[in-house]
Amino acid sequence: MNTVINAFSALSDSTRFSIVEQLMQDGELPAGDLILGRGMSGAAISRHLKVLREAGLVQQRVHGTQRMYSIQPEGLRAIAEWTISKRQFWEGSLDRLGDILERENSWPT
Repeated sequence: MNTVINAFSALSDSTRFSIVEQLMQDGELPAGDLILGRGMSGAAISRHLKVLREAGLVQQRVHGTQRMYSIQPEGLRAIAEWTISKRQFWEGSLDRLGDILERENSWPT
């Protein structure tokens, strides 16, 4: 459960979320490519990448002088499994809410 909490916590920051989205879309990228267009210093992006690594969402490998980043599938899988496990609860809750709202709208005014 802590893995999922850490992952959601890491993804709650819009910069980190966008980094994960970019890596999911583009595949493995050097750290320098993750800086482009974000209006942040390399040090700031490095701190975000550290949080994502510690949450198990991205992995790093060294290739010559570059640090290459890619998605850590197990981290995203943990989020997906947790979300799917809660699906029945949310569907039931939303159905009950819909019933309540429908009854309220049918009351005479």
